[in-house]
Amino acid sequence: MSTNNKHLSAFQTIFYLTVSILINAMGNGLTVALNLGSAMWTASAVNISNYFNIQLGSVMVGLGVTCIVINAIINKKVDWKKILGNLVFMVPFSYLVAMFSLLFAYSGIGELPLAIRVFLDIFGIMMLATGVSIYQRVNLILHPIDELMHSIRFIYCKGNPAIAQIVSFIPPMLILIGMFIISGQLYAVNIGTLVSLLFQGSFVGLADKYIFPSLKHRFL
Repeated sequence: MSTNNKHLSAFQTIFYLTVSILINAMGNGLTVALNLGSAMWTASAVNISNYFNIQLGSVMVGLGVTCIVINAIINKKVDWKKILGNLVFMVPFSYLVAMFSLLFAYSGIGELPLAIRVFLDIFGIMMLATGVSIYQRVNLILHPIDELMHSIRFIYCKGNPAIAQIVSFIPPMLILIGMFIISGQLYAVNIGTLVSLLFQGSFVGLADKYIFPSLKHRFL
C-alpha cells in the first residue's frame, strides 16, 4: 500500500476533510431517506432509532462510542489523541447525517420511480465510500466506525479495503439480527445494504485510486 507522509497545508487539510465529511454525510442521508438499504452501520442505527424512539443522530453517537472501545481493544492501547479526534468528528457528523436524511425525505425523493431510487441508493453508498476514502488518507481525524475499518485494514488485512470492510461490518450485522429478533422487522435494509456489505470496501479502494489520486495514505 502506497503511503505518503508529506505535510498537507492547513488549507489542503480543511478542504479534504470538509469535502469528505459532506460527501459521506450526504451519501448516508440519501440512503436513509430512500429506505432501500443503508450502509451497514447506518442501517443498524436506523433500526435502533425506530424501535426505541431515539433520535438517529444520538444513536449514531452511541454506536461511535462503542467503536472507540473496540478500536482501543484492537490497537491494544488507549490513544487519547485519536479518541479526541473521533469525538470531534463523530458528534457533528452524526447530526449532519440525520439532517441530510430529513432534507432528502422532505424533497419527495421517495416518490421517484423504483429504478431511479435503486440507482440513487447505490450512488449514496458510493458517495459515503468516497468520503471514507478521502479522510482515511488524510488520517488526521476519523469517525470511530471508519477508524475501526482503517485499523483492521492495515493491522490484519495487509491494506485490503474490501476484506477489512466486511470484517468491520460484523458488529452491525449482529445488531441487525438482534433487532429483527426483538421487533420482527427491519428498516433501511434492502438492496443497498447488500451492496454496502459486498462492495463498499471495493468502492473505498476505487476512490483511493481515482478520487484525488495524489493524496496517499499518511501516518501508517
